[in-house]
Parts: sequence; C-alpha cells; structure tokens
Amino acid sequence: MTMMPRDVSSTLEVEVTAKTELEFQIAVAQLPGLSVDESLHMVLDDQILTPEEISSGCGGRIHRLHVGPGRLTVQYRARVEGQAEPLLAQEYDRSRFLRPSRYAECDKFYGFVAGQFDLSRSIEQKISDVSEFVAARLSYVPGSSDPIDGATDTLLAGAGVCRDYAHLVVALLRAMHIPARLVAVYAPGCDPMDFHAVAEAIVDGQWVAVDSTWLAPRQSLVRIATGRDAADTAFLDNHDGGIILESALVTATIDGELPTDHGVDLIPMR
Repeated sequence: MTMMPRDVSSTLEVEVTAKTELEFQIAVAQLPGLSVDESLHMVLDDQILTPEEISSGCGGRIHRLHVGPGRLTVQYRARVEGQAEPLLAQEYDRSRFLRPSRYAECDKFYGFVAGQFDLSRSIEQKISDVSEFVAARLSYVPGSSDPIDGATDTLLAGAGVCRDYAHLVVALLRAMHIPARLVAVYAPGCDPMDFHAVAEAIVDGQWVAVDSTWLAPRQSLVRIATGRDAADTAFLDNHDGGIILESALVTATIDGELPTDHGVDLIPMR
C-alpha cells in the first residue's frame, strides 16, 4: 500500500519571562523514502529568529534558540509524501532500550510481568499481550496524569494520556527483555488532536509501532522524535529562564481516507 500525502502543522505561543535556552522537537524526522516540504518560522515579538538545528537520531531534529523576554511564536508546517524505509535495529539499540529510564522504570516490573503474562510466548505474541493489557487496564483521560508520572504511577492510577500509555508499554516490554522506546509523532485521525506518542519494539531486527490508545492508524503516523521516553522526545524543553506555554495547536491530516489499523499486525512506522 502506498501512503497518501500527509499534511502536518504545529503552532506554539510561548511567553518568555527571562532569558533562556529553548529546544523544540516539532519538525518531521528526515528519513530515506520520505519527501518533506516544510517551513519553520520563529518570531520573538517582531524579531525573526533563526534556530540552530541539531540531529537527534532516527532522522529527528532539535531546533535550539537563545532568547530574551518577549512573546515567541513558533509555526511549523510540512507536507509529507512517500513512505519512510523501515528502521532497522542498530547494534547499540538492544543495550540502550532494555535499560530502565526516567519514565519507563522497567526494573520495577520484572516480578509483575512474570505473574501477569505468559513469558514462554513468542515476541510477537508478547507484544500483542502487552498492547491489549495496557488498552484494557487504562482509561484515556486528559488531565488525569502529571508530567512527571512514570509507568508505575500510570499503572496504579489506571488512567492517562498517550505518553502514559506508551511509557507503560515500553516498561512492560523491557521487563520482558524486548527492547522498546518512545516515539513522538504527528497522527492523522487522532482524536483529540495533539502531539501523539507511541511505543516501538524490535521484532526480527526491525522496529515496529505499538499504540495501545488505538487513537490513530499506525500506518499514517509521521515520526518527529525518538528516544528512551518522553524526557528525550518533548516538543519543548526550557533550560534556563522562565516561560509560559500559552497555547499549542497541532494538526495532522491525510489525503483521502485513513488506512485501517486492525491493531494486531506488526507495522513499522512509515
């Protein structure tokens, strides 16, 4: 199946109250097979700013700014055509993405997965079991979680948003010794529309997408940033002075009808 073109955008309004360094991860990842026609505009009051672009791996890009006080408007738009080539697992991936991380504390789940899941099943079956477990265990409730909540907090609360679902999936898979990571994406069809987060796991040397929210078809997802958890993939990081995020508007659409995601297939992000 050839993926239809996708149009994505994000507009952020940030009040900067003291001189600071900001990092944005809102641009579409640059990957072989994708054609991306994009624009990025950053304006502080009436001053046009040019950010520094930094590669963050898996095609991701960080846009860094040093700014003083004022009203910062960030506008990003992209038309994405084609399909990204499936990402293959690199030599270091297994080591890095089996370790506990800030929001995916897999070391706290070893005993839990041993009692909750049949660990003799195949990798594909265990990924399906985890995805179904998280979908059944959690309720999608905007505002129900705190930005500092990790996977253990989410399991106990029984509710969260996409990043919470993804963190719990990642932690459970790592506890089963399946390398897993978090990906920030634009998600055509997502409702409510926002930046979206999903998990990825290694199967037969290739990364496949896992999304227990089932809010958007995985075939249409557009990669932004990839990392251990949300600490690596946040759309905005502030490293010094004070800021207030006044608004964030995200859109993601696809030409034609959305693809059908049956939820059980192993699908690489394209």
